[in-house]
Amino acid sequence: MKKTSRPSKRPQSSVLQVRVMSPRIAWFGFLRISGRCMKYAVIAGMVGAAGWGAWKGIRHAFHENPDFRLQTVDLNQNSAIDEFGVYQIADIDPQVNLFTLDIDQVTERLRAVPALSTVQVERRLPGTLHVRVLSRVPCAWVATEGGPFERKPGALLIDHDGHAFPCTTVQFETAANLPVILLPIGGDHEIASGKTVDHPELARCLRLLDAAVDADPGSIARIESLRQANSWSLVLLTREGLAATFGLGDHERQIANFRAAIDHASRGNYSIATINLIPKINVPVTLRGTAPPPKALIVPEPTPDDMRRDRRSRDLNTLLNSR
Repeated sequence: MKKTSRPSKRPQSSVLQVRVMSPRIAWFGFLRISGRCMKYAVIAGMVGAAGWGAWKGIRHAFHENPDFRLQTVDLNQNSAIDEFGVYQIADIDPQVNLFTLDIDQVTERLRAVPALSTVQVERRLPGTLHVRVLSRVPCAWVATEGGPFERKPGALLIDHDGHAFPCTTVQFETAANLPVILLPIGGDHEIASGKTVDHPELARCLRLLDAAVDADPGSIARIESLRQANSWSLVLLTREGLAATFGLGDHERQIANFRAAIDHASRGNYSIATINLIPKINVPVTLRGTAPPPKALIVPEPTPDDMRRDRRSRDLNTLLNSR
């Protein structure tokens, strides 16, 4: 018997598939599809009904529950706003439900207040809005030279970082006695609410103000204004109208001499009109009410009042020169 590697040929058969369609068969197919759709519809309806019922239950239990109505605004102590201010600034309905209150919106509206540096708002069930803020601490008012200025709510305050912000109604009580720093008009240094004032004259005035407060914390209530007069001097004006000229540096010595001059004037029962504290010796001082020197050639004899004023001025210069 012979072997061969050639595959043997096998007979191949073809299968013919025939689908028979009749109205009866089509009807039964339609019924099967309709049954499946009906079953899915029933399941979807049951799920929807359960969801709607759950939503109604949640709304009744929380959103419409009078126990969760906003009852208290828990605000920490600060110098910028009070509880009534929170309602006004955030536009909160006093009858609002705590769950329907948009906490993010309340937070953003409070953060838009320039007098606040940080804001945190939380819900505290059942009816408390927990608000924690950090207010900016003003050290002076700020305004431009030459224009009208009045200490009142809405006028600009400034903190030690140079951040300008409008004074709030709550803040005015503590800021009313702060001095005003006057800055020149124009230039690239804008004075705007909510922005940091980048002005070299502001920094110099703040350094002088800090030196005065460090020497005597109560002196800030007696300072009316500060400004830079020229490229080498600052002028501090007191509430009594005394104009004191300071240098751009060496403020500790100048403040000490300034306090000594005021004390000497108080003990001598006279008033100083101007004083230049830049010189270390021979400090120029003018007394209030002193008449200017006459222009006539004949100099009249000094009156007793003139002699007393001259003696006080010499005593004051001797005191300052000995320091």
